[in-house]
Amino acid sequence: MHAQAKVKILVVDDERVHRFMLCSLFAEWGWEADEADDGTTAVAAVEQGPYDAILMDVRMTIMDGMEALKRIHALNPAIPVVIMTAFSSVDSAVAAIKKGAHDYLTKPLDFDRLRATLEVAMGHRQQGDSTVDAGQPFGDNGRIIGTSVPMRELWDLIVQVAPTEATVLINGESGTGKELVADALHHSSHRSQGPLVKVNCAALVETLLESELFGHERGAFTGADRRREGCFVQARSGTLFLDEIGETSPGMQAKLLRVLQEHELQRVGGQETIKIDVRLLAATNRNLEEEVAAGRFREDLYYRLKVVELEVPPLRDRHGDIPLLANYFLRRFAEKNGRQVSGIAPECMDVLNRYPWPGNVRELEHAIERGVILMRGEYLDTNVLPLALQRWAGMNVPREVDEPATLKEAEKMLILKTLEETGGNRSEAARRLQVTRKTLLNKLKGYNIS
Repeated sequence: MHAQAKVKILVVDDERVHRFMLCSLFAEWGWEADEADDGTTAVAAVEQGPYDAILMDVRMTIMDGMEALKRIHALNPAIPVVIMTAFSSVDSAVAAIKKGAHDYLTKPLDFDRLRATLEVAMGHRQQGDSTVDAGQPFGDNGRIIGTSVPMRELWDLIVQVAPTEATVLINGESGTGKELVADALHHSSHRSQGPLVKVNCAALVETLLESELFGHERGAFTGADRRREGCFVQARSGTLFLDEIGETSPGMQAKLLRVLQEHELQRVGGQETIKIDVRLLAATNRNLEEEVAAGRFREDLYYRLKVVELEVPPLRDRHGDIPLLANYFLRRFAEKNGRQVSGIAPECMDVLNRYPWPGNVRELEHAIERGVILMRGEYLDTNVLPLALQRWAGMNVPREVDEPATLKEAEKMLILKTLEETGGNRSEAARRLQVTRKTLLNKLKGYNIS
C-alpha cells in the first residue's frame, strides 16, 4: 500500500540541460520526475504509466508539443499538461488551451509560478497529495459534478431553461445522472418552493402506473379502500419528473398526452375533472425518435415532451471529470463508513481514467464505494476495484472457483456477474443479456436480489 504517494511529473523537452535542471528542481520539492526528449517519447511514456502532470515544450524536432498534446489528451484527458515555450505569443497560447492544455508558461521559467501552476493543475491542497481535488460541483443542490466542456454546456442550458415553464425531455444513457439534471431544473426554477415528485415509469405495470399518476377513487379496483391523490395532484405548484418514460405502453402514452393537452385529469374510477398545475420533466435512455419510427412511441406525445431537449453526456465523453467524481465519491463513502483515507493512488487513478465506464457515473460510484469498504491502507488502490475493472486493466484476477450445479444457478451467476460489470446498471445489463429490462427485473425478483 501507499504510506505516501509522491507527485510524479513527466518533463518533455529536447534540451537535455533544461530537462536535467527541471528534474533536479522537482527532486528538491520532493517530487519524482521522468524525462522525455520528444513528443513521441512523451506519448509512449503516457501509454506506459500514470503521471500527475506533464510539463512540455512546444518546439521539438520529431513531434512538437502541440501534436503530442493532442495525442496525450486522446490517451488520457485527465492528465493536466502545462505547455512551456521560449516563443511567447497569444496565438500559441490560445491554440494550446483549445487543444486541452491546462496552462501556458514562457521561458525562462519563473520557478515560483511554475510550482503554483503545477499545484493548481493537479488540484493540490497539500504537498504530497497525489489526487485531484473535487472542486466545486455545479448546481444549487451540490451534486452535479464536472468541469468538462460537455458538462459546462449542459449546465449553461439548465440555467437558461430552468426559469421557464417549458416541458423538458432529458436524454442520456442509464447511469449518467438524468435525475440530478431534473433536480437542478426544479431547484433553479420559480417552482422550487413547490414539491418535486418523481415517478419511475418502468417500475410499475400499466394499471398501477395509471393509479400512481392520476390517483383513484375508493372501490376503483380491488384493494382501493380509500381515495388517493395521484402524482399530478401531489406535484401541484411544483414539478413532476417522469423517469424512463420510454418504457410506457401505448395506452398510457395516450392518457398522458390528453393530460398534457388539457391540463386536467380524472382519477381512476372517478368522474370529477381535476385541473392540474405542474411543470413536467421526462427522461429516457431510449432514442424516442427511433421508437416513434418503429411505432412504439406516440409521435404527438414525443413532440409534446421535447419542447426542450437536454442531452446528458456519457462518462466516456467527459473523461476529464473522472478524477473530480472519483474523489467526491471517495470522501462521501469514507465519511459514510467512518474510514480514514488520504486519496487515490496514481496507478489506480490511471485505471479509472482509462476504463470506458459502460455503466457511466453510477458504475464509477459503485466502484469507489466497493473500494472504500475493502481498502486497508491510506490510498485507494487497484486491488480493491471491482473484478471487472481489474480484469480490464490486465491484472491477474482468479475466476470464480465454484461452478454452477444447475441451469438456474448458472443463470443467476450470469445475471450477478453482468450487473457487477455494469456497476448495477440494470438497463445496460439487460441489453448485454439480450432480454428486456422488465424480464431482468422479474428474474431479480425471483432470485430475491434487490
